[in-house]
This record gives sequence, C-alpha cells and structure tokens, in this order.
Amino acid sequence: MHNPMKLSKQYIRTMGVLAMLPMFYACNDKALNTINENVVSTTDYFKTSDELLAGTNSIYATVRNISLVAREWFFLHDLRSDEAAAGGSQLEVPRFQILSGNTDPTNSVMNSVWNGLYTVIHRANTVIENGPNVTDNTQARDKAVAEARFLRAWAYFELVTFWGAVPLYTSPVKTPADYQARAEVTAVYTQIVEDLRQAAATLPSKSATDRGRATNGAANALLGRVLMQRNDYAGAKEAFLKVTTSGAYTLTDRYLDNFEEETEFNAESIFEVVYVDKGDNDFNWGGTDSPNSAQSTIRNQEYNPVAWRNLIPSDKLLNEFENTATGAAKTDPRYSFSFYQTGDRYNNDADVLTDADQNGNSSTVNGVRKKVSVRKFMILYKEGKAKASYHPGGNNQRIIRYAEVLINLAECEAELGNLTAAVGYLNQVRARKSVAMPAYPTSQFPTSTKAQVIKAIMHEKMVEHSFECLRSVDILRWRPKSYFTQEPFSYFRANRDELLPIPTLELDNNPLVNGKQNPGY
Repeated sequence: MHNPMKLSKQYIRTMGVLAMLPMFYACNDKALNTINENVVSTTDYFKTSDELLAGTNSIYATVRNISLVAREWFFLHDLRSDEAAAGGSQLEVPRFQILSGNTDPTNSVMNSVWNGLYTVIHRANTVIENGPNVTDNTQARDKAVAEARFLRAWAYFELVTFWGAVPLYTSPVKTPADYQARAEVTAVYTQIVEDLRQAAATLPSKSATDRGRATNGAANALLGRVLMQRNDYAGAKEAFLKVTTSGAYTLTDRYLDNFEEETEFNAESIFEVVYVDKGDNDFNWGGTDSPNSAQSTIRNQEYNPVAWRNLIPSDKLLNEFENTATGAAKTDPRYSFSFYQTGDRYNNDADVLTDADQNGNSSTVNGVRKKVSVRKFMILYKEGKAKASYHPGGNNQRIIRYAEVLINLAECEAELGNLTAAVGYLNQVRARKSVAMPAYPTSQFPTSTKAQVIKAIMHEKMVEHSFECLRSVDILRWRPKSYFTQEPFSYFRANRDELLPIPTLELDNNPLVNGKQNPGY
C-alpha cells in the first residue's frame, strides 16, 4: 500500500517556495508541460480523507521546520523586540543586522521566514482547494480543511505584521501567470479573519487524543489577537470570551509547566508546535520537512547559557520585573522562572551555574552587573553541561497559552472603558499559585485611570510572556497609540522600521512585486 503522507509530501514539495517559480519557468519552458510519472498529481491524489489529512500534516511539518518555528521564526520575533540583546560577538551577522535595525532585503533570516510562510500557505491552499474532492469521510475532510485554514491564517498574520502589504494567494500557484501583486493590508486581514472564523466554526474542542493540532480554542484565541491588531477590541473580546467560557483551559499552578518537556499540552496550553528529542545531536540543518520525520528544535542550543547563548535578555526586560530592591512589595518570581543567572542551580539542582559557564556579555540588573541567560524552553533544568551544551531539544514551542488570552482580554476591556474588568483579568494571572504577586493596584502600578491600567497591562504582558514571540507584535500595536514613554528601539526611524524590507528573492522573481519595496529600504 502506498504511504499517503509520503505521496502528499512528494507532490507538495514540487511547488516549494512560490518565489522560485519564475526560475523554473525561465530555465525550461517545455519542462513545465512534461508529465513527471514519478510524482503524483492532484488529479490523481486527494481523493480520500486520509490523503487530504496527509496534505494537512505536511503543513504542520513546514511550520515546525528550521525556516520557521524550529529556528528562524523565533529569532526574527526576538530580534524585532526590545526583550533581547546580543549574547556576545558570536551572534551571526544576519541576526545582528536585524537586532541593530540594519536589515536589508538580502537578509537570510528574514528570507527564510518569508519562504517558509509562503510554503505553509501554498500547502494550505492545496488542501483547501482539493477538499471538495473528498467524500468518503466528510467529518475528517472538513477538519483537515479547517486546520489548513487556521495555519494559513497564522502564516498570513505573521507576514502582514512583519512586512505589511504582501502577495495574497488563496489557491495553489500552478503557473507563473498565477503570481500576485502585494495586496492591501486590509485585504490580507480580511482573509485572515475569514479563515479563522471558518476554522473556529468547524474545529473540535481541545482533546487529549489530538495533541499539537489546531482546535476551535486556538482559532478563537488567534482571531482575538488579529482583531486586537486591527483595533477591533469589541470583536477581539468576543473571540477571547469563547475561549474563557469554554471550560477547556485554566492557568497552571506552576508557571514553569509552560516551558518544560514533561508538562507539554497542559491545562494552559492552547496551541503548541510539537518537537521530539531524537536522542542524538543531529539537528535537521537541511530543513527536511517530511510529515513522517521527527523534528527537534535548535532553540535550546541558540539561547542556552552553557551553549551558544546567542541572545540574552535585554537590560530593559530584566529591570521590568518588580523587585523589593526598587520598592515593590515582592520580587516577582517569574524573573527566576524566566532567566538563569550566575549562582542558580540546574541539572535537577545537581550543578551550579558560574560566570565561566556563560560565554559572552553581562547584564545590569538594578545597578548590579551579572551574567543572565534565557531559561524558558531550555533543557538545562534537567541536563548537565556536557549534554546541554549541544543538544537540539524536544521541548514544544508554546504558541498560544491561556495567560495570554486573559491579559489580552484585560487590554480589550481597558480599551472599551471597563477598567475594573481589565484589572480583574490581570489579577487572575498574578494570582497563579507559584507567582502570587500582590493584586493590582500596587504602589508602583496604580489603576485609577485608563493610562495607568494600560501601563499595568504592558508591564504584565512583558514579564509574563518574555521570549514567547509576542512582544514584536505588541510593539506594532502600541506604538501608534503613544503608549510608550520612550520608543522601544534606539535605532527607530519612522516610516521605515515599522516593517521589514520585502526580500530580494521576491522582488527579483515576482514581476508584480518588483520595484514595490517597503519605504526606506
């Protein structure tokens, strides 16, 4: 019997990255008219629900690939936020370019994410287009298509927040004539919202047997994020309330349960990208994204205090946490849950972290110089230096968790003028048993006015969700509202640095985009 997942991968990868199509066409016009008998076409495939599911699985495979969540995606988010600083001189040039605001259209990190997102979109379009051909199991068919819509929406939201107006494809690209020009931002958001509404209406609730797949909770939580970005706070609130009233999610008592392997898919998890510890140090540098292949993430290696330590927390982030040294009633325990610093214990408390363990730069925390490193998603808590110093991990990347929904609801309520409700949502997050921070208002964060509540929301979002790839999008939403007392980036140039440059490969190969670069580049 043929393996449907393998056949699906074989077909879908023939199209690969959309930007490559003109090169194939230019090299050999006749080649496009030649039937490759070794590749299954959509005319003969996607006839059953199993085949359609294989196509959907291939979308997930791309999401967790090196070009996206396994590496370049988290780098692009973190480098575009004010949470991160260079760990030292070993940070590669393309990454330092983004961190310092010197990104150019040839940047390899940015190009990888762009290409990965459009591969997700192409594969999703293939599943969505071929869904009507499947009649053997309509429930499985509809679920596979709804998951494809969710993943397409996620990809377009990433694209529109990083690059603004982008080409909008809602069907598979089959010929060079199918290229699209950059669509208006409003049109991109309209498509995202439509996909998420359809996905939410079809997808099932959270299930212990369907881990790692999209659910209606994930679709509504992402829809809320998207609508917030459009300043539709009433619509976002409605979407978030569908998550909170579902009864499917609660905050975990232990904050660290959201970042360790043994506690994946916990009560707080809404959507996470799945990784596997393969028991070796063989990271998938080549980017193979077979749905049948176990994939690990290199995040542990990149940020680990005893490994490359390419990015560390910025001083701004470290000093954002409430501390008795600066007048707070209690030092926020999320500081030590989020970061390692010299003197901390690791490897199940068997070892002590030293300055010498952590290569590179130091930080200044409340006036004290010390070495501080990222703890979230690292495996150092259970591994010794010998293993943890180079080991691609199996720790899932949590994309959406319940605490974010609560803080986002607080922002919606504040924007709608319901300050008491907003503070109530924030205090739910602070009351987590392992955190137990004093309820708002506090001496440092009064909540009598909208401006004060917004300040508390911005603070809570930063300390609760540091290094979770949310801050870069929050900055885009808050900057135009003048919510920052100081611009987050010292390099910021208005009408340029809000967006990244359109990648060179797209400009060169898409004739409808050529010459239509973002301003300032």
